[in-house]
Amino acid sequence: MKLEKLMRNVYFADRVLVTKSRYGSHYGEKIIDGFREWIPWRSKLAAMILKGYRVDFRGDERVLYLGAASGTTVSHLADIVDEGIIYAVEYSAKPFEKLLELVRERNNIIPLLFDASKPWKYSGIVEKVDFIYQDIAQKNQIEILESNAEFFLKEGGEVLIMVKARSIDSTAEPEEVFNEVLEVLSSRFEVLRHGTLEPYHKDHIFVHAKIF
Repeated sequence: MKLEKLMRNVYFADRVLVTKSRYGSHYGEKIIDGFREWIPWRSKLAAMILKGYRVDFRGDERVLYLGAASGTTVSHLADIVDEGIIYAVEYSAKPFEKLLELVRERNNIIPLLFDASKPWKYSGIVEKVDFIYQDIAQKNQIEILESNAEFFLKEGGEVLIMVKARSIDSTAEPEEVFNEVLEVLSSRFEVLRHGTLEPYHKDHIFVHAKIF
């Protein structure tokens, strides 16, 4: 098997995106000699990496993950920050049940059944974090990121948000929505890079930023 390293514990294995992992399949992905296939249509973070962008994880970060859903992307991020901790926040009970299946075999994920728009409710559980990852398709997703950063993000910490234009304003052109989002985020963060997630996720962009 030919391996090409992209990031910590992230590789191309014979041109298939994978994470190095000690664990089995979580959502039906293939297992290839100690690596888990990472499907970009199922994970916006995988799509971002395939679009050519990298995040320099050390592996021991404290991460707050907002919008964990059933744990598809969380499972791969847990492979990457295998020496750190992920606080995985999800509000909907059904996907949270699937997330709990993942947590039972991983010791670096802490599941939190909370509304991410109310960070004070889990402020007694979550410590200061190095990184916030957010994938919440809601109209107020930028406000959710800002409030969580205010509560939890360390000085010099970073954020990565997946922005869905149609969830913020279904009547406006996506480019118009993205420009407004970038303007707001630029007032609170140093935007490091942003880009489209097409063709894997329509009308989505990622924004990677660092707190001032």
